[in-house]
Amino acid sequence: MSTLARPGAAPLLTALVEDTLGGPLPLRLRAWDDSEAGPADAPVVVLRSRRALRRLLWQPGELGLAQAYVTGELDVEGDLAEGLRTMWAAQRERGLRPPRLTSADRARALVTAVRLGVVGPPPPAPASQARLRGGLHSRARDRAAISHHYDLSNEFYGLLLDETMAYSCGYWASEAPGFTAVDAQRAKLELVCRKLALEPGARLLDIGCGWGSLTLHAAQRHGVRVTAVTLAREQAAYVRDQVRERGLTERVEVLCQDYRDIRGRGYDAVSTIEMGEHVGDAEYPAFAAALHRLVRPRGRVLVQQMSRGPGAPGGGAFIEAYIAPDMHMRPLGETVALLEEGGLEVRHTESLREHYVRTITAWHRTLEERWDAFVRLAGAETARVWRLYLAGGALAFEEGRMGVDQILAVRPGPGGASGMEATSHAWYADL
Repeated sequence: MSTLARPGAAPLLTALVEDTLGGPLPLRLRAWDDSEAGPADAPVVVLRSRRALRRLLWQPGELGLAQAYVTGELDVEGDLAEGLRTMWAAQRERGLRPPRLTSADRARALVTAVRLGVVGPPPPAPASQARLRGGLHSRARDRAAISHHYDLSNEFYGLLLDETMAYSCGYWASEAPGFTAVDAQRAKLELVCRKLALEPGARLLDIGCGWGSLTLHAAQRHGVRVTAVTLAREQAAYVRDQVRERGLTERVEVLCQDYRDIRGRGYDAVSTIEMGEHVGDAEYPAFAAALHRLVRPRGRVLVQQMSRGPGAPGGGAFIEAYIAPDMHMRPLGETVALLEEGGLEVRHTESLREHYVRTITAWHRTLEERWDAFVRLAGAETARVWRLYLAGGALAFEEGRMGVDQILAVRPGPGGASGMEATSHAWYADL
């Protein structure tokens, strides 16, 4: 008497996932038992371990998938970005819905899990996942959140970034083949200085100064006196070293502190480059008021900040667990309203969304080209976190699910005077 062969893991999983998503799976699955299912010409998702499925049982959705990927229990064969693009395109075009499991869905998943031998206690969270304590956006928790990402090590960021050490969206001012990522960062730094109308002797407050790219550019190229502020100790140490090496100690002061503890005022200009996302939603009105307080009347404020569409605050489960805990992004219009409610007059906004696609793509290319060095330096798990972060981030900007904007504002002077020129064409000349 013959018996029917038991189906492999991949066909069982494919049937379950397609039922849950409400449509055909646009990816091909290969399981730990070498079984495969799904379209032959689709990107291949490889389940190397039953533990990947156990994570999804306990943590369905984006976070469970991310945990399985960064640990290597789940992989994508070939181009990770192409796999993500295929899945998101299918969700848009075919109406696939995120897996919001009903009781019946969970029961069916449990039966399949038992058949596959994946039932068990929840696996521990990967070591690279953030573990924050304390009240949301308390000073101690904010310091820990910033440290989780930015204190990874200066050597790590030195390997990833170009010589400017600018970890923010560049400005791709030229389509010429020889125009590189470092050129784009220098163009961005110069554009910020021009928008702020920086002149020799002016006082600039750089909140969230990173590794000092804008601070150093403004001090060296424009003769500006800069107070640079960061919460990350590794960043502060790096900027101080650069200030000494470049002979800028008379022009630059570096503070490792919370923006809420800045006591000065009367700055000619204030910049905050991709720091406002870390402030928090409830705290942003006070942040906007602080920008108004810190700058002098008719002084300018430039905010470069990432955004998301209505109904999609935060950064997503993966970003908030592994990259930027507690971050909050909102639509551009809401940020503009908050800045104006804080007393500033917004004079100009500029979307850099497409510029960020190119910037992140350049970082991703560097990561892949120097993969072995990143693994030796930070470990395979952290390197995989960054591969997922950069591949997914570039696609999010490419597809308009995230944006980034430069917002130029002024603190009105007596009688509402702004002191600003009528046109802005000179900002962009010869970048």
